[in-house]
Amino acid sequence: SGLRRGGGATDVQGDGWGIGFFEGKGARLFRDPLPSAHSPLAEFMRTYPIHSLNVVAHIRKATEGSVALENTHPFMREQWGRHWLFAHNGHLPHFQPPLDGSFTPVGGTDSEWVFCWILQSLRQRFGATPPAPAELFDGLRELTLQFAELGICNFLLSNGEVMVAHCSTRLSYIVRQAPFGEAHLMDEDMTVDFRELTTPSDRVAVITSLPLTDNEAWVDMRPGTLWMFQDGEVVAQ
Repeated sequence: SGLRRGGGATDVQGDGWGIGFFEGKGARLFRDPLPSAHSPLAEFMRTYPIHSLNVVAHIRKATEGSVALENTHPFMREQWGRHWLFAHNGHLPHFQPPLDGSFTPVGGTDSEWVFCWILQSLRQRFGATPPAPAELFDGLRELTLQFAELGICNFLLSNGEVMVAHCSTRLSYIVRQAPFGEAHLMDEDMTVDFRELTTPSDRVAVITSLPLTDNEAWVDMRPGTLWMFQDGEVVAQ
């Protein structure tokens, strides 16, 4: 509900929206260049029963590339037999390194170009063998340093096993675990009682540009930091 309202109703990001989530080794991806507040697909997603260990959602404010489906986040590619999802909040107009053709942008955004370059660079670094999460984090840290100071680059990247977040200007996160309580949305007069939706063994990490609720303690990530989440907790920073 908050995602839908944030795209064109309670905020200015009205240039499209998307959500991707993993189900086992597969991934479902829903994207629409319409503002999420006025998108029939977003209304459908509001009632869709998502059960996933990793979800990436994005509301777009266009800076590079036209308002079109091909420029709508999150972007998805295959690497090492896994789907990868990438969403970017920022602007990197001067970072366009050469691509070797292994991953090619479909649209005209700087975000998709960076995503293709990241996957290309990871393949060049690790070859045909997928890296362990710790090795992946080290590789992403070195790659992010190459463009982190060239613009704004808050991003989320997931392969269904881990979620990596880079805070360039602003990101916040919260980890919810037992004992669960109620959460009240900032953008809408809506309260969710997580005690009705969880089990005592559940743990959920939520990473956002801005806190989504006004009655919980969110952690502000420091600009210039890279984080890795797995199974609902921080495993590297």
